[in-house]
Amino acid sequence: MKCINKWICLSLLIAVSCVSGCGKTSAAIEQPYDVYATAADFGLSSNGTAEAKSYFASNLCVSEDVAIGTDSTDSQVAEGAGTFNLETNTVVYAKNLYERLYPASTTKILTAYIALKYCDDLDAMVTVSENAVNQASDSSVCNLKAGDVIRLRDLLYGLMLRSGNDAAVAIAEYISGDVDSFAALMNQEAAAMGATRSHFVNPNGLPDENHYTCVYDMYLIFSNAVKNDTFVSIIGTTSYDVTYTNTSGEAVTHTWENTNQYLTGNATTPDGFQIVGGKTGTTGEAGYCLVLYSYNPSGQPIISIVFKADGKSNLYLLMNEMLQGFAI
Repeated sequence: MKCINKWICLSLLIAVSCVSGCGKTSAAIEQPYDVYATAADFGLSSNGTAEAKSYFASNLCVSEDVAIGTDSTDSQVAEGAGTFNLETNTVVYAKNLYERLYPASTTKILTAYIALKYCDDLDAMVTVSENAVNQASDSSVCNLKAGDVIRLRDLLYGLMLRSGNDAAVAIAEYISGDVDSFAALMNQEAAAMGATRSHFVNPNGLPDENHYTCVYDMYLIFSNAVKNDTFVSIIGTTSYDVTYTNTSGEAVTHTWENTNQYLTGNATTPDGFQIVGGKTGTTGEAGYCLVLYSYNPSGQPIISIVFKADGKSNLYLLMNEMLQGFAI
């Protein structure tokens, strides 16, 4: 049984604006959304609560497209970056916040967000399709096989830790029936968050010229995702043991390791910071990407994003400079 609730019946018309893109703009940029609109105007709530009627940007970090802090960091190693203090609602570091960039597997943040929003039963069993496992030989996968039966919860761990492109498609098909319908839902949800400079065509972030976002939009998406305790628990897991059954009814076991080098100990955490978790992404077109959730030494929640870094070591170098220099 598909896990679709009444929200999927909302009009998809609001997603049309996503196609306009998020290219470079002048300092006097057009805001990604109307700051005087309410959350209800974007379809975020239908229960008429005070929260739904509050101004949409009242609890968001809002910034013009200006550079902040780039002169004192190795900012040239990445095309886009941003650091956002969720307690003070301020942008404390910025480089090309609104430039259109490929998100690679950081796309899976939105995929996981939608799965957790629309599916109440994470122990529901999902049968993996032939289409889901039809991935390129160099694709990041969980090594699922057609006919495997696996819990939705386990697919989410495979999605966020192992960065399985096969898991992403299996989730999309379970929720929406097919990838195209799920992509439409992704665009609807992104627009509802104000991420109108993004457009998605798949649940895993594989390269496509029509699949793009920007640093600021990814902040909007991730800041919504980390409000979900299950999501936070998943992205903060270092390794995960999974058991599911194949077409013969035999048990299959795997251990999926997190690709976030802060959690694996391969990258040094800045002094005083607590790294909660995040999502990596890497393709030739997107470069090296990381979306990170942490707490600074004062206990304030921080989202920091690096897009299109020129190497893995430089990705973590810039991320540390952003946190140590601007997120204290």
